[in-house]
Amino acid sequence: MGIVFVPVIAGLGTAQPPSASQDELWEGFFSRHFSGTTRSLAQRIFANSGVTRRQAAVNPLLEDVSDWPTERRMRRYQVEALPLGKEAVGRALTAAGLSAGDIGLFIVCSCTGYATPGLDILLARDLGMAADTQRMFIGHMGCYAALPGLGAASDFVSARGRPALLLCAELTSLHIQPSSARVDTQQIVSHALFSDAAVAAVVVPGGSGYAVREVTAVTDTSTADHMTWDVTDAGFRMGLSPKVPQVLSRHVRGLVDDLLARHGVTSSEVDGWAVHPGGPRILNVVERELALPPLGLAASRATLDEHGNCSSPTVLLILDRLGRATPAARRIVMLAFGPGLTLYAALLDRQD
Repeated sequence: MGIVFVPVIAGLGTAQPPSASQDELWEGFFSRHFSGTTRSLAQRIFANSGVTRRQAAVNPLLEDVSDWPTERRMRRYQVEALPLGKEAVGRALTAAGLSAGDIGLFIVCSCTGYATPGLDILLARDLGMAADTQRMFIGHMGCYAALPGLGAASDFVSARGRPALLLCAELTSLHIQPSSARVDTQQIVSHALFSDAAVAAVVVPGGSGYAVREVTAVTDTSTADHMTWDVTDAGFRMGLSPKVPQVLSRHVRGLVDDLLARHGVTSSEVDGWAVHPGGPRILNVVERELALPPLGLAASRATLDEHGNCSSPTVLLILDRLGRATPAARRIVMLAFGPGLTLYAALLDRQD
């Protein structure tokens, strides 16, 4: 039996486009985007979203993409995502003390844009990765994609003893839907929550950082229609059922309890919770079902407040916040949710 290496997150790098306040976005764009009886409902949803500021590569205050065809949105995706991804990757490599040529596997997660050659190829070229660097692109997994991406990177590192690099990059601002007088609560909620970001993580065999002990998942396919992401002629359209928190409440406790039990850990021994903030109701349900202390989800709520829901990069933003806290969290559970309906969890612990 060969050597099994412990996968460790040795460096994180974040990159975000310019931000705007939720109030500015409402007053300057969305108050006109929603009309008739929809406007008052939308105003309440925006006000209760738990979001104060958001980032947008294509800011609706400056540029209205809502009537753009999908082809135009995809061309813009490449223009905006490439420098954002390059910035995040560069910071992660610097934090890990590695160069692009050291990377054995490069994984890119994104569900907000598609092109071939994609970000994985273009960034590998521009950053100077080796010709034999393996690549993997994870698309259309949505908000939970960072965790299967982290699992694949960790498996590679464990088996090969070489560094891997994960990049999650999302430009949700490209998918504002055309205005309509028809009340569509799901679109209002999406437009009130989503934001843009890129986060990269370098995973290495051993050393200092957060060791990835396990990545696990559960999918309830009986609720597959509760969360959807459809490619339309006017960009990608989000479907988000109000029943999602109810489904999470049925599964999240068992998923976390089983994960912790396999490692002889109790929830009281977890001092960092990186829970994807799909919205305030999602966080409230997780907090209740896991019986977390009052400040257990402080980092998740602060991330939602300052950055909105950035889809796949969001749990990595929360991980970065927990790692920079004083004192830094020692043992972390990451949780993310998305289409399927799927719940992913990961257990990390800090080693110096």
